[in-house]
Amino acid sequence: MQEVKKALIYCRVSSKKQKTTGGGLDSQEHRCRLYAAEKGYEVEKVFPDDVTGAGDFMKRPGMKSLIRYLNRNDHTSYIVIFDDLKRLARDTLAHFQLRHTLMGYEAELECLNYTFEDTPEGEFMETIFAAQGQLERKQNRRQVIQKMKARLENGYWLFSAPVGYEYIRSKTGGKILSPKEPFASMVTEALEGFASGRFQTKAEVKYFLDSFPQYPRDSNGNIRDQRVHDLISNIVYTGYYEYKPWNISFRKGHHKPLISFETFKKNQERLLGVAYAPARKNINADFPLRGFVLCGDCEKPVTGGWSKGRNRYHAYYNCKNKGCSSYGKSIRRDDMEGAFGDLVKSLKPSDKLIKVATRMFNKLWKDKEQLQASHAQSLKSELKRIDQQTNKLLDQILDAELPSVVKAYEKKIKSLEDEKIVIAEKIANIGKPVKDQSQTLRTALDFLSNPYKLWASKRLEDKRAVLKLVFSERLAYVRNEGFRTAITTLPFNKLGDFCDPKSCLVEAAGVE
Repeated sequence: MQEVKKALIYCRVSSKKQKTTGGGLDSQEHRCRLYAAEKGYEVEKVFPDDVTGAGDFMKRPGMKSLIRYLNRNDHTSYIVIFDDLKRLARDTLAHFQLRHTLMGYEAELECLNYTFEDTPEGEFMETIFAAQGQLERKQNRRQVIQKMKARLENGYWLFSAPVGYEYIRSKTGGKILSPKEPFASMVTEALEGFASGRFQTKAEVKYFLDSFPQYPRDSNGNIRDQRVHDLISNIVYTGYYEYKPWNISFRKGHHKPLISFETFKKNQERLLGVAYAPARKNINADFPLRGFVLCGDCEKPVTGGWSKGRNRYHAYYNCKNKGCSSYGKSIRRDDMEGAFGDLVKSLKPSDKLIKVATRMFNKLWKDKEQLQASHAQSLKSELKRIDQQTNKLLDQILDAELPSVVKAYEKKIKSLEDEKIVIAEKIANIGKPVKDQSQTLRTALDFLSNPYKLWASKRLEDKRAVLKLVFSERLAYVRNEGFRTAITTLPFNKLGDFCDPKSCLVEAAGVE
């Protein structure tokens, strides 16, 4: 009785998407199984691939598994079946390298649409077919790149969607980037916070993003420092982009921006500026006044730490200046933060004063609206000036001969173009606030009427917001006495000017 030959089937598509299309893996396997049945072969195993390997067959998981399988079963002579010659490789050199590798394991290759012949003529024809596959691959790649370049030139970003965006079907055809919540709001707050100084370092931006469990992380559940840097450096969030590998110049995209171009420029300047020491998350979370409050004796920032007692740990603020009389003398965290809470509570104005402030804010709002028209006109004049300066520089480039001079002119023109974008954004945003007047006013008055509510929040960002929004200078704390006179920001200053000390503000104990 004749021994049944054993066969292995190899199937390959170029992408995961093609798995489910008409030329997918299932249809290839089906045709190969029918072929094996007609030949009387016993199919022992199937090896699928959904990656190209970029010319290197050892980068294909399925092919690697097939070669390992042949190596482990070198006592058996297999027939390797595939439905099309192009499944081996669409590269002439890779085709023959793979063919010789398989033959080295005494595997016999059989193809549904091609018959291998061990003759000079057969080798010649096989070379022609392999070269044809390589030509088609390169032509397809060229066509794909041409289509992608055309779409980029038309204002559509088409690479991986940055965090905060997703691709949706566009009314004009194809797909377009669109904000994806809640990630878009997280990204906007992080980038604007870094630009404004709310987050002093990239580490603080990372800490902010870490506070959202749903924010994308790597396989280890972390947000890497490089991901934060890439986030801050990504110009796509401004609604603009460029792609230098394909010579796609800087241009405005059709997608909605998450931040202004001005914010992006500030962030790049901060990335190139003075580096700050990363904040230690555990210390800052436990001691929100650390670094903000000054020692009353030496005017140096106090630090915070835990001290181990007999049965538990205790939290203290202390001065680390060795030349200070308060060096090494601790202040209980509850005492300092309690006094600070009383100080913030004392800034709460009366209902009568809030009504006065409301009328004052409404008048200021109307005055601001009247100023916006003249401001817009001055910005338009500035745009004309920049256009004139740009045209002048372009004329000078035509007359320039030295490459260094041309490069300097081009750099100046790029700077002017960036300036134009910032001014255009300002013109577009004039008269178009993020929220309506009533909501903006309500948010501001909610904070002014009770800043302690934000300080009582469990979020470190909220506590820090109170420090920056309420006080214009750091506070000095004297041991056993309390805080010295606080210098508050303009809104609280003005409320204090209008206030009757007997009816508007309640003096807190322990506050000078």
